[in-house]
Amino acid sequence: MRKPRKNDTPVEKVAILRRHLLDHVPISDLCDVLQLSPTQFYLWQKQFFENGPAAFERKNAAPETHQIRTIAALRDKLQRKNEGPEHRAHEREE
Repeated sequence: MRKPRKNDTPVEKVAILRRHLLDHVPISDLCDVLQLSPTQFYLWQKQFFENGPAAFERKNAAPETHQIRTIAALRDKLQRKNEGPEHRAHEREE
């Protein structure tokens, strides 16, 4: 009978990779102890390095973009207000 598949969490996967990369535990030893396929280990390692740049990206980029849009909208609103009603009436006539 087949054993149910174990789903390792991202934290567990990083811990396994760390044991190999920092503690220099051979992949074969890790895979034997953890009943893990070497192919699976190499897949995790590949994913880890491909997604590595995300660890260094700014986390607050989206709020900054929102702030820029808000500032632009307020600037446009203020500009329309400063133009006055006579300028807006002239625009409607054209």
